[in-house]
Amino acid sequence: MTTYSAVRTTGIYCRPGCGSKPLAENVQTFELAAAAEAAGFRACLRCRPYRVAGTVADEAPELVCRAVQLIIAGVLDAAGEAALAARIGVSARHLRRMFHEHLGVTPDQFARSRRAHFARRLLDDSELGIAEVAFASGFGSLRQFNRAMREIFRASPKELRARRRKADRLTADGGLVLRMPYTPPYDWEAMSAFLKANAIPGVESVEGGIYRRTITLDGEPGLLEIGPGGPDHLLLQAHLPFWEGVIHVVDRAAALVGLETDLSMARQFLHGDPEIGPLLAARPGLRVPGAWGPFELAVQAIIRNPPSPAEVDGAQEPSTVRRAPGEVPGDEVLRKVVEVYGVRVPGLGFGLTHLFPGPEALVGVEPVAALAREVAEGNITLDCGRPEELGRRLEEVPGVSRRAAQLVVMRLGGRDAWPLDGEAGHLSPWRSLAAFHHLIGDYAKAS
Repeated sequence: MTTYSAVRTTGIYCRPGCGSKPLAENVQTFELAAAAEAAGFRACLRCRPYRVAGTVADEAPELVCRAVQLIIAGVLDAAGEAALAARIGVSARHLRRMFHEHLGVTPDQFARSRRAHFARRLLDDSELGIAEVAFASGFGSLRQFNRAMREIFRASPKELRARRRKADRLTADGGLVLRMPYTPPYDWEAMSAFLKANAIPGVESVEGGIYRRTITLDGEPGLLEIGPGGPDHLLLQAHLPFWEGVIHVVDRAAALVGLETDLSMARQFLHGDPEIGPLLAARPGLRVPGAWGPFELAVQAIIRNPPSPAEVDGAQEPSTVRRAPGEVPGDEVLRKVVEVYGVRVPGLGFGLTHLFPGPEALVGVEPVAALAREVAEGNITLDCGRPEELGRRLEEVPGVSRRAAQLVVMRLGGRDAWPLDGEAGHLSPWRSLAAFHHLIGDYAKAS
């Protein structure tokens, strides 16, 4: 977790390691850059706090962490705090109170700070025009963008771009390339190995340590590439049909590879366990992976983890995509689903051929027909706003095993999922991290 130091006499806040040496009695600390900004401090021009990862500490209540995930997904772009609160089952007043108590900001202030920091990175790293940066960062207008940048950075976007350093500029043969910051340690080798072993044929691939996948933005196809960049960041190269709202593309990519979580408390809690402790020590940089699309994740979890005989109760023979135990490997079923029901995208290479189909396309396709129908009709929302409820709801859907449901909850940010045998209650409330240390197995060795 990054702790920011703000100096009352200068009105400036810094990240750890900055060369400034203020008197201790003049220093106030914040866990979020947004909280320092809400208190009236501006970012240091020397250490540039906006260029480091700004994750929310895992000691924050899970309700707050779920709300943060929804903000990152863009819920506040088109709705207010009341809609956000409703998604997690509390009142807007209670949500604001929880944010103030644990983060030092309101949900709106948190969202605005993220947009401004992302825009500042785009001004440094890219050659996008000022207006393109504004809309790529999620601002609704140039006026709103200019006002936020002046309030947070005390300068106009044009002035901020003039200050960028030569080494900041990133170039690529095509697309937009951006840094994805993280707080070390981070185990990209293990993460990319896991993603490779679980890649959906035609939609995802990992070659030479680079993860690639197809995506869709408002119905138009795009391509993402994620790979190692430096000791404190990955590199994302995005090939997109337009740049508007690209902040959410980057945020979703960061969540996919586990950059949006701070696990310091989870590690502290688990390190003394005789079984999990040695695994944590062996891979201190292991993060729980997220997912690009919740429905896509749920489909692959169901296909790759069919119900056990004890869980099956009157199941009917699938009619469209056949899957009998031991008959067709999960990858082949997924490949068939993608080829038959996904949208073809030619000319990408790297084995990428299709966009993953949406729930409406799979309503009649076994073994995921029941889930697709529930999602398409709005009966299940796969955003993990309330992870325990989501897990229970998924297990009620025909064809969804307990393991599949718990894998979905784990990869959508639930802290206490357990997609393994047994209960492991002594590892609660951080079973997700413990489970992933078990699941990672020999993926990295095999990659």
